[in-house]
Amino acid sequence: MPTFGRDDDLQGAEFVRADLTGARFERTRLTGARVVASDLTGLVVRGSDVLNVEIDSPWLAEGDFFRVNGVDVIPLIEAELDRRFPGRKLRRAADPEGLAAAWSALESTWAATLDRASRMPAGTVNASVDGEWSLAETLRHLVMATDTWLGKAVLRAARPYHPLALANAGAEEDGLDMSVFTTGTPSYEEVLTARADRTTMVREFIARVSPGILAEERTNPWAPEHPETVLSCLHTILEEEWEHHRYAVRDLDALESAGDSP
Repeated sequence: MPTFGRDDDLQGAEFVRADLTGARFERTRLTGARVVASDLTGLVVRGSDVLNVEIDSPWLAEGDFFRVNGVDVIPLIEAELDRRFPGRKLRRAADPEGLAAAWSALESTWAATLDRASRMPAGTVNASVDGEWSLAETLRHLVMATDTWLGKAVLRAARPYHPLALANAGAEEDGLDMSVFTTGTPSYEEVLTARADRTTMVREFIARVSPGILAEERTNPWAPEHPETVLSCLHTILEEEWEHHRYAVRDLDALESAGDSP
């Protein structure tokens, strides 16, 4: 394992898609360091400068713990996110009625956020904050999530993907045929139309699903060796929706605070 000592300057270092599994920092200054899309499983930090730290991980709650000064903060974070985003706690619903309520709450939340964006300066929906997806790109990615986990995994559609869907970087390496997607930049109106079509598809599927179908087994579209159920596929869609809504609100807040017209 590489070792860095006090003579090594990591100030402002950037780690992108790095495997830092089991990494350990002791009496270390990482001022301004940036870690993007990297694996920090098993990270240990002792006696180090961690002032003004920002951590954003959609998988935080999947771990057994996330301790800060001996306190597991996962329950605190989850409770606060549920408070900030009413309806979020319904995302683990396990029956048709609960799923319908969960999806209804999510659609209402997104409607309010899109209305907010429509009242912000022109160009806001296409503005990127800190290199992240714009609101329009986020909506396109959620089309992708629906097509992957409902269209492909649950419904087993032969051609599940909308041409405006936006995949994560590296999806081609995972075997995704990128030729089915548009290479241009669609208008925001086109994005909203595609998004509305997919939210309707989820709503209508949930309206007719039965407990028996929820328990049926499906193939994980990214990891076929790990079987899923119809219910777990719907849970993945709900997780994607809430996490990306959180990102969207975070970035709209940043744009609003900056007071700059994109």
